[in-house]
Amino acid sequence: MRPIEESGCWFPHEIAGTDAWLYRLDDDEIAEILKAVDGVEGRGLGILDIGREDFPLPALAPALADIAAELKDGRGFAVIRGLPIAGRSNYQNAAAFWGISTYLGRAFSQNGAGHLLGHVCDLGSSVESVNGRGYRSAEGLGFHADGCDVTALLVLRLAKSGGQHRMCSSIALYNEMLRRRPELAEALTYHFYRTRRGELPKGISKPWFRQPVFSVKDGYFAVRGASTTIMRAASLPGVPPLTDDQREAVTFYQALANELAIDVDFEPGDIEYAQSHVTLHSRTAFEDWDQPERKRHLLRLWMRVDGIRPLIPEIADEISRGITVAGVAPSAPLEPV
Repeated sequence: MRPIEESGCWFPHEIAGTDAWLYRLDDDEIAEILKAVDGVEGRGLGILDIGREDFPLPALAPALADIAAELKDGRGFAVIRGLPIAGRSNYQNAAAFWGISTYLGRAFSQNGAGHLLGHVCDLGSSVESVNGRGYRSAEGLGFHADGCDVTALLVLRLAKSGGQHRMCSSIALYNEMLRRRPELAEALTYHFYRTRRGELPKGISKPWFRQPVFSVKDGYFAVRGASTTIMRAASLPGVPPLTDDQREAVTFYQALANELAIDVDFEPGDIEYAQSHVTLHSRTAFEDWDQPERKRHLLRLWMRVDGIRPLIPEIADEISRGITVAGVAPSAPLEPV
């Protein structure tokens, strides 16, 4: 094992307090986004029917190309700031988010209900449940990588308190772990059992899948989370218990990620894109507002990006498959369900 040299390796002191990762929309770009939304709404297009050709963004397209390059070969994440959302309908906000995102990747199902458009809000789920999904809870989430090439988030509303979003370079984490505790970095190359949370894709019968936390393919690094999907899999039939070294490695991974992370202070109207193979993200627990119309709410996309980097089959196959449950049609609900 050797250190990874990529531009996606960054440390907090290099990026905290700067806005190098932030792109602010100007008036012309906002105007063309709103015009594109009016166009697809006027044609009666559903969210899933909106393609890049339906959403012309001549002014913004060059910046989106730069962001795509930054995701692929740069720091691995970026935030677009300034999308108007106040007073806009659920459809209009979703269409803007979806339309912009068609310039960066292709959305696919992110849960067993076939949702291509997800809603990150407290729906009473628990990360402690074997089938729980963290994005549907108010609980804190440890550092993890979503099961896609790029995760996209549109911030609609913030919590009353808490819910701090944090980002970490997984390449920096790997290199630092290799420097401090190489035996624990080695332990995380094991193909861990991970729960499918009861969401079995077509043709899959086992309630778990296996992936390493750290992997390298053709010289390209990729990370998967050392998170609750591993811990919760331990209760599934046929899954061996973690060794002491593996448990210590998972614990050290989370502690080191927290040490190497930056806070990303979201504002309503922010859109974040993060490459899942070179970044990790987390969220602190939050207290929500009493009024339903004020509760914390983000929209989410899981996206595939052709050629983003070589991946080992265990990761590439899961992303290619997605969470496509037999008999469940893809959908883009405009309300949390």
